[in-house]
Amino acid sequence: ALIVDNATQYPLFGSIRKTEMYIRTCVFNAKTAELLSHHQVEIKQSFPKEGWVEEDPKEILQSVYECMDRTCEKMTQLNIDISNIKAVGVTNQRETTLVWDKETGEPLYNAIVWLDLRTQSTVERLINKTPGRNKNHLKTGLPISTYFSAVKLRWLMDNVEKVHEAVLSHRAMFGTVDSWLIWSLTGGKKGGVHCTDVTNASRTMLFNIHTMDWDPELCKYFDIPMEILPKVRSSSEIYGLMVSCLGDQSAALVGQMCFKDGQAKNTYGTGCFLLKNVGTKPVMSDHGLLTTVAYKLGRDKPACYALEGSVAIAGAVVPWLKNNLGIIQTSTELEQLAADVGTSYGCYFVPAFSGLYAPYWEPSARGIICGLTQFTNRSHLAFAALEAVCFQTREILDAMNQDSGIHLSQLQVDGGMTSNRLLMQLQADILCIPVVKPSMPETTALGAAMAAGAAEGVSVWSLNPEDLTEVTSEKFEPQINPEESELRYARWKKAVQRAMNWETTEPVNNGNGVFFCLFVFVFCFLF
Repeated sequence: ALIVDNATQYPLFGSIRKTEMYIRTCVFNAKTAELLSHHQVEIKQSFPKEGWVEEDPKEILQSVYECMDRTCEKMTQLNIDISNIKAVGVTNQRETTLVWDKETGEPLYNAIVWLDLRTQSTVERLINKTPGRNKNHLKTGLPISTYFSAVKLRWLMDNVEKVHEAVLSHRAMFGTVDSWLIWSLTGGKKGGVHCTDVTNASRTMLFNIHTMDWDPELCKYFDIPMEILPKVRSSSEIYGLMVSCLGDQSAALVGQMCFKDGQAKNTYGTGCFLLKNVGTKPVMSDHGLLTTVAYKLGRDKPACYALEGSVAIAGAVVPWLKNNLGIIQTSTELEQLAADVGTSYGCYFVPAFSGLYAPYWEPSARGIICGLTQFTNRSHLAFAALEAVCFQTREILDAMNQDSGIHLSQLQVDGGMTSNRLLMQLQADILCIPVVKPSMPETTALGAAMAAGAAEGVSVWSLNPEDLTEVTSEKFEPQINPEESELRYARWKKAVQRAMNWETTEPVNNGNGVFFCLFVFVFCFLF
């Protein structure tokens, strides 16, 4: 299976205006799950204003073509016949939102990325018109938040004239990245298939996770015409030349082979995404988690659901430390600095650069570093940054255990940050359970490959439990006592409360105020 994996790599914040992400293709052996060949192409993310994050849809598409071509060249060099490729699947950023013209095939604006914050006023307006200002919605399993696609689409319709005109003239098509790619790769304006799968649809706030279709009442609530929406399909069936489609976190759940109730995985990338399979009946969260569609592996197969905890900032803290504070040059250096001291020395870091997602859903929260002393140095801050990723995962896992009533005995992990062995050990220590990391890192692409190979009409990959290839892995066991873990976690929770209650104020425009700001600025760069 040839997989297009739209994988984000650590967006930057502050004064950094561009950062990189990657389009990646992977080819797997359907019998052994062996990764045969892969290639990735770097593309840019842009930050035109504070809190705005965008990608160029045409650059994404061109990079997909380039990536597939180069992967096939590599296969030929390995004497692998590319005619043996049996299926093509896609896995993608889920909530990232696009609108394009179905007559010209041209995007009408840049893609608005999942962690973009421009829609905060739209969210407030929607919450205010909801009875009791309740931001949770039982039909979708999601809170009203800047995170999801409907508010991004509403913003585009309200603020981009080209989008507004295309909607009025019935030329507009909406989709997440998967829809854009499938439509383009299956013919585009010459009959391309406009579809998405249930996992991506369930992240829009327009999809009813009980009826498994677009909901007219929700579309009316957001004032979005249903005609611009893609057709919803299962995650594993033939859509023209494409065969499978899964949102990235659902693909990772499949790639980690979490097919049983209670199995969970955590992906460490730009953010953290912990999903637990809860079976064929949705479990609604009382503790700030999302209820989402995990996968539907065939038109006639039942949908499986998951509880999800989403953390906005995990790996994204690395380029912040590098580019905004200048205390590291590489992610490897972060691990080494933290390992040199082996403690944060009472320093705690809450990286709420985009507010706080689960379990708080508080967009006004701001990042905070506390517990500083004259002894604190950059190594302690590096350790605190890694701990922050682990503490955020702990919060989500606690909520998940409370909602599902099933306590995890171990956590399966994947994603770019799992190469940091210190981080994995810290995670085991803070969770007080083992952390299991697969030796093959491309689990997201593997999940899309499995869904493609298992599709009816392809059937080269069996998903029966007895037929699944056992994946080799490394296990990290807890090495500190639970009392110490609880103490550190409790202190970090106090820091979270400070971040939640932060109030932004304008600096005092006098000599003393300016002097104070300069002092803090210099201190941040020198300690």
